[in-house]
Amino acid sequence: MELREVIGRRRSIRFVRPYKMVEPEKIQMMFEAARIASHWGNVQSLRAVAVFKDSAPKEVTDSLGAMVVGWQIQVAPVVIVWYVDGAAVDDQSNRLRELTEVGALGFGGIELRKKALEEQLIPFFSSLLEGMKAPGLNELDCGQGIAQATLMAYEQGLGTCCLGTPHGDKIKDAMKLPEQARVLLLQTVGYPAEHWEAGGQRPRQPFGDLFKMNTFDNPFPRDEGVVAELTADGMFTTPAPLPDREAELDFLQGALGIEPPGLL
Repeated sequence: MELREVIGRRRSIRFVRPYKMVEPEKIQMMFEAARIASHWGNVQSLRAVAVFKDSAPKEVTDSLGAMVVGWQIQVAPVVIVWYVDGAAVDDQSNRLRELTEVGALGFGGIELRKKALEEQLIPFFSSLLEGMKAPGLNELDCGQGIAQATLMAYEQGLGTCCLGTPHGDKIKDAMKLPEQARVLLLQTVGYPAEHWEAGGQRPRQPFGDLFKMNTFDNPFPRDEGVVAELTADGMFTTPAPLPDREAELDFLQGALGIEPPGLL
C-alpha cells in the first residue's frame, strides 16, 4: 500500500476487539518507527510504556484514565503511555557530537566541524539548556515520533486512538516514571472492531483557512489537479457519514457492552 493511501485510510479507531491481544512484536514495530523519527539535537526525549492488560500490574491498569471516552481505555487490550523525558536534554552535547562524527551536522571537514561545535554550538545550546526542557519543541518532535508509530500500527492492521488524560501524576507514580517525565497522551491499540473507514472521512476545515502563502491574508492556492491526483491515489476517501454508520455504532455499543451516553 502506498504512503498516500495509508495516510488516507488511517483513522482514529475507537472500537477495538478486547478479546484479541496485540502481539508484542507489533508494539515493538511501532516503537521502532518512533525511535527513528527526527528530533531536535538528536536528544530523543520521546519515551513510552506499553501496558498490556493481560499482564500489567493492577495498580498500573487502575491508574489509566482519559478526560473523555474512558470506555476506550477499558476496552483496549494495550494502552501506550507516551511521555517526554526532559532530562534527555542534559545529554544534548554528546548527541550533537555524535551527529558531527557521522557527518550529519556541519560542513568543511571533520576537524573544522568539531572545533565549531565545541566553541560555538555547544556553548550556545548549553545556555538554553533549562529552557529547552520546558514544554514546546520537545513536544513537537515527540509528536513526529508518535505519528510514525501510528502509521506503523495501521500498516500492521491495528487500530489506535490518542487520548488526553488528567491523571498524569497518578500514572507516573504507578509506573515509577522519572520525576521529570511529563505524560503526553495515552494511545489505545487493538484490532479494529469497526470498519477501517470508521464512518467515513471526518469533517475538516477549508484548506485556505488553514494554510497561507507569504502572508496571513493570502490563502495557499489549492490546485484541484493535486486534489484529483491524491483522490485517485486513495488519500481522500468518502466523506462521513457513511449510510450504515448509525447501525454500525448501535451494533458496536451492544457487542462491547458500552453504556450510554456513548461519548463518555
